[in-house]
This record gives sequence, C-alpha cells and structure tokens, in this order.
Amino acid sequence: MDMVREAAFSALSDLVAGARVLDLFAGSGAYGIEALSRGAAEAVFVDNHSKCIEAIRSNLAKTRLVGKVIRDDVFRFLGKQEERYRLVFADPPYTRNARDRDFTAELMENGSLVAAIEPDGLLVLECSPMKELSNFQFWDVIRSKKYGATNLFFCVHKELPDNAAVPL
Repeated sequence: MDMVREAAFSALSDLVAGARVLDLFAGSGAYGIEALSRGAAEAVFVDNHSKCIEAIRSNLAKTRLVGKVIRDDVFRFLGKQEERYRLVFADPPYTRNARDRDFTAELMENGSLVAAIEPDGLLVLECSPMKELSNFQFWDVIRSKKYGATNLFFCVHKELPDNAAVPL
C-alpha cells in the first residue's frame, strides 16, 4: 500500500501544496495524512466505521498533523457537502462477488462527488484490479496504473454539454 500511495503522490507533484483535500472511505487516513505532510492546506477525512475514525485520529496525533475527521456515510456526507476540494482520494470497499454493493460504481455516478471537486480538481480512485471502470458519465480517466492487487485511477471532470446539468 505504501508503494501505491507513493506512486499516487509522485504523479500529483505540485497539485498537493496548498490544496484542500478530501479523503473518502478514509480507513487509516493514509492519503489525507500524506497530503498534509506534503503541504496540503487542509484535509477532511470521511469514514463510517468507528475503528477507522479512531485510527485516523491516532495517526494524526502521531504525525502531529491536523485534519477534520467526520464519521458519516460517504454518500450522505457528499449529499450535504457544500465545500469544494482540489484533490479527492477515494478507496471504496472492494466488491468481492456479484451480490456485493458496488461502492466504486455508485461513487463514480454520484453527482454530489462531481460538485465537491473544483473544476480543475482531481479524483484519485483506488480499487480492485478486478474492477473495470466503465464509461462513466462524469469522469475521464487521464491516467491509470496497476500495482499488484490495486488499480489507481486519476480522473477529471468530463466536459459536459452546456445544456447538461449535474444531478445532485
């Protein structure tokens, strides 16, 4: 996982410094904490699991970094979110079989996610290599890389026709 994170931040280079960062399905908070350590102005961590929230707070304390930690369902959070971020990291739970909830597809089709990212911002999505990213209506994949059991996708807003509205 360190290799995946290092590769992501190597690709991001100058986008991190001074950025507002959102870490969705934050887990241990590794992406947001790495962004803060590289000069991000602010990081918001969102996860719905109490053990993850504890881990994020502990990791922030260990690194002496400050971030906003929110325990909430990612989709509920996005639905009420009014802030915009330059960088959004998302590491949704992997789908293990056909009956599992497909958090990745749900996230990529979520209009509220589009609204949470600055027009020139970037979504960094980590997901299973088994996951094929289809042609999502809101996102263009500008770079992708496979690292062992992980795919990393760098996504930007698609240019939507002028008459197309992003559903919220």
